[in-house]
Amino acid sequence: MSRPPPPRPALSTQRVIDAASRVADASGLAGVSMRSVGRELEVEAMSLYHHVASKDALLDGLADWVFERIETPSPSGPWRAEMEGRAHSARTVLAAHPWGLGLIESRRSPGPATLHHHDAVLGCLRAAGFTVALAGHAFSVLDAYVYGFVLTEVNLPFQPGESAEDFVADLGPLMSAYPHLAEMVAEQIVGRDYAYGNEFAYGLELVLDGLEERFGTGLRGGG
Repeated sequence: MSRPPPPRPALSTQRVIDAASRVADASGLAGVSMRSVGRELEVEAMSLYHHVASKDALLDGLADWVFERIETPSPSGPWRAEMEGRAHSARTVLAAHPWGLGLIESRRSPGPATLHHHDAVLGCLRAAGFTVALAGHAFSVLDAYVYGFVLTEVNLPFQPGESAEDFVADLGPLMSAYPHLAEMVAEQIVGRDYAYGNEFAYGLELVLDGLEERFGTGLRGGG
């Protein structure tokens, strides 16, 4: 006599949001709907409305889902180390879930994880002595750098397993018409095991150096 299948776990808001993240990973943010999330959970879409009021609420929950996975800076730690750790964490999370790039700063009804994360970033900088204005400038430039880098990184035109050197080799004779590009390729890429991702830490250091200089010279209002 065969045993009946185990009962499904009860639906909850968290289960619905987790399922929406899996749909987004597979199909992008455009693929997320109450119907597609219901299919992922093997339930009728209407049953989701007992836990998530609307698609907008579902997207708000997805933004929170992303921020829950990004390292939150501590006000008790050195501001530079905390911002660096957060930036690396954000890059890792957003590279794994690139649909988050167009979502996390666009919600008109941010959830508690989103608000807590933003408050913690500002709180860390303020605890270090940043003015409100300079803390806002720092937050903006760091996020612009991280989000922009990830957007470039996930859209590079490389085939699976293809290296940067393989890619530029295919450009072949084109390089001869662009001497500065050819110079950089010859010096930085050919025979160097170059990976674009390695640029992240260098660029982040430049941003943090600039903030540290602005903070240290007393131009704390960002003027």
